[in-house]
Amino acid sequence: MDRRSFIKRAGVAGAFTVGTAPAVHAQTTVRWRLAHSFPKSLDTIYGTAETFAKLVGDMSGGKFTIQVFAAGEIVPALATLDGVQNGVIECTHTASNFFAGKDETFAFNGIPFSLNSRQMSAWMFDGNGLKLMREFYKTQGVINFPMGNTGAQMGGWYRKEIKSLEDLKGLKLRVSGLLAGEVYKRLGVVPQTIAAGDIYPSLERGTLDAVEFSGPFDDQKLGFYKVAPYYYYPGWHDGSPQLDLLVGLKAYDALSDEYKAILAAAATHAHVVMQARYDARNPTALRQLVAAGAKIQRFPQEVITAGYREAMALFDEISARNPNWKKVYEDYARFRADLNLWFSIAEASLDQFTQAQRR
Repeated sequence: MDRRSFIKRAGVAGAFTVGTAPAVHAQTTVRWRLAHSFPKSLDTIYGTAETFAKLVGDMSGGKFTIQVFAAGEIVPALATLDGVQNGVIECTHTASNFFAGKDETFAFNGIPFSLNSRQMSAWMFDGNGLKLMREFYKTQGVINFPMGNTGAQMGGWYRKEIKSLEDLKGLKLRVSGLLAGEVYKRLGVVPQTIAAGDIYPSLERGTLDAVEFSGPFDDQKLGFYKVAPYYYYPGWHDGSPQLDLLVGLKAYDALSDEYKAILAAAATHAHVVMQARYDARNPTALRQLVAAGAKIQRFPQEVITAGYREAMALFDEISARNPNWKKVYEDYARFRADLNLWFSIAEASLDQFTQAQRR
């Protein structure tokens, strides 16, 4: 090939490459708004959404940005799903069991006597959890991404000591989620659903007798120990409260494949970070709460046993009337039975020995 012919062909190829490459990689600018169900003061939960949004921006070179708004800034804390469904916002970071009044299937982010947080991740990412929940969420006009977990929570703060099942009768308890509230109701409790920012004033005024919220790191910030000194465990009402990113399908479907991949990767990263932060920060907060006068107590065995009995009965009742729930719960329950068998042999036995030595 002579020199002129080579240069001519190279020039044509170069022109084609330069002229077409930007079209292949160009991405439109996307601006989303994320409404949170929690206040900024709860920096671990709220901060998870900030971690997610920053990573989306970084991975997209600033082309895909998500602005995070605290509870109440755009829509009320317990109405963020409505905001997504109505197109007011593109997405929300929330606890989906807040919306179980629409359909009990929303509660699978955390139900009484649930999978623990590691087991929940196993069900979602390698079991059928994500597939089944996405089938359900599609009927609601949204797509879900697991985005954080607090791990096992505490059972809550009580003004008076709970020595028996009888002591629960008539207590006004703030509790997360419709199903946990229903189980407590069957134990004689009067359940209350109150957004995070309104809990302390209600407890202080005596509108509430007790409050279940999260674990030491969050609870310390909210100051419950100043009014209700008895701090109960375990949080059997919800053993693995998973937070979810709920995205409107219309907004999601409008994204390029690259932006969809960025969204999924950023949510998964934030999912891991949130759990790590709680595990790292709860121990120090617990020690500080005890130093401040909190009285750590284990629920009486009869309370836990009665809660389990009522929870299993409730799940069967829901299965009989709600096909959406039944489809998910049958798979969830099988997975839980298998994992509990495995964890009881390896994880739990080693943890029990090691933790006893440390204490």
